[in-house]
Amino acid sequence: MIGVKEQFPDFTLTGVDGKNNFINVSKSHLVGWSVIYFYPKDFTFICPTEIKQMDKLVDEDVNVIGISGDNEYCKLAWKQSNELISIIRHSLLADRGVGLSKELGIVDVDEGVCLRATFILDEKHDVMHASVNELDTGRNVKEVIRTLRALRAGGLTGCEWNPGDEFVG
Repeated sequence: MIGVKEQFPDFTLTGVDGKNNFINVSKSHLVGWSVIYFYPKDFTFICPTEIKQMDKLVDEDVNVIGISGDNEYCKLAWKQSNELISIIRHSLLADRGVGLSKELGIVDVDEGVCLRATFILDEKHDVMHASVNELDTGRNVKEVIRTLRALRAGGLTGCEWNPGDEFVG
């Protein structure tokens, strides 16, 4: 799996934006910090709970992108039919054939789907945080937000550090 301090690979993917328009997004479109997360499949049970919560990251003034191997038409149909994700503000992109996911090393080979991976990128597209969960285990978005804030704080942040806390040392 790609790790911290490595450059996130180039990509261009098609998907659906927050207003349900079809879009093409490439790494060059990402200006500033970004959170890119991967999930296994559309029309599943755990994924919409995560996607809804990941939308809170939009308030952190970062690019937020969700990605799975399902195509853009599937994503649009899912957003239009699932009340949990129908009003999200961030884009869902299609990694058809899971090419980007394979390059990142985050594919469950037996299932042929993306694992639940999360990457926080700085403004140079360097990976500052990388985590991955098993297919059946959802992520804690509060911790993703805390980690993002700690990375952007510019100091030594201890365990459970939050904005307003003192830096270590």
